Amino acid sequence: MIENNLLQELTALLPDELISINEPLKKYTYTKTGGNADYYISPRKYTEVSTVMKLAEKYGVPVTFLGNGSNIIIRDGGIRGIVLSLLNFTDVQVEYNQIIAGSGAALIDVSRIARDHHLTGLEFACGIPGSVGGAVYMNAGAYGGEVKDCIDHAKVVDERGEIYTLSKDELALDYRTSSIQSQHLVVLEATFNLERGDVTVIQAKMDDLTQRREDKQPLEYPSCGSVFRRPPGHFAGQLIQQAGLQGHRIGGVEVSTKHAGFIVNVDNGTATDYENMIEHVQTTVFKNTGVELQPEVRIIGEKAAD
Repeated sequence: MIENNLLQELTALLPDELISINEPLKKYTYTKTGGNADYYISPRKYTEVSTVMKLAEKYGVPVTFLGNGSNIIIRDGGIRGIVLSLLNFTDVQVEYNQIIAGSGAALIDVSRIARDHHLTGLEFACGIPGSVGGAVYMNAGAYGGEVKDCIDHAKVVDERGEIYTLSKDELALDYRTSSIQSQHLVVLEATFNLERGDVTVIQAKMDDLTQRREDKQPLEYPSCGSVFRRPPGHFAGQLIQQAGLQGHRIGGVEVSTKHAGFIVNVDNGTATDYENMIEHVQTTVFKNTGVELQPEVRIIGEKAAD
């Protein structure tokens, strides 16, 4: 738990309603799993993020950032130290052909705002259930589009609480990776460069992508989205299906019978169930094909005590 001196400084600088103690994190993850955070802080201003980071560095307390929890598994033992939520940063502004979006804004909502302003370039994101911050962090993409195609720059904060801007080149976006990951930064907001378009054409493309997603993905169950990275020359879901793993269950989680690339929470599954299933899928697929599947989902936190 946090030192008393740090807690006193935090409560002196931040409103009480922004700080929760021993907060259940399963409330904030798409898998509906995860243990508790020692302290869960929900800043409303970028300066408050900076303040928390500087105090955490001063006292040597770890800080974990959390967006909308769509592509993450938080272990059942929870997270020690501070969990900083970015969900309050949902402001979205449109300036001619640019959209400036807070890191906590839902990417789906941003794509719809772009459509409403006759801007094209974000249609691919209309079904990605992540936040703007998470999308930049992992260069999210779908159906032939990805964040690096349309981002201009991002405002970030580092581990010392310093806030600055990174250009598109400095973000070094590649397949499910970025300099945000390697430099341990956190996105506060992102600016996207889009083009003027025909709203009817934009809507038609979004409708098509939404239908394709609903037809193929198990949206009726809690999940962390696509679990594995696409292995070179293969599709993860296809390899898992060929290994006969669809419908396989461990605890309360199951390899989806609708799309083998998804692991769904069908019966009060735990993060431990998820980890065990991921390991089982990796082992089975490797034995069957020689291909090593790498997780796309982030797995963080501590395992539950025995």
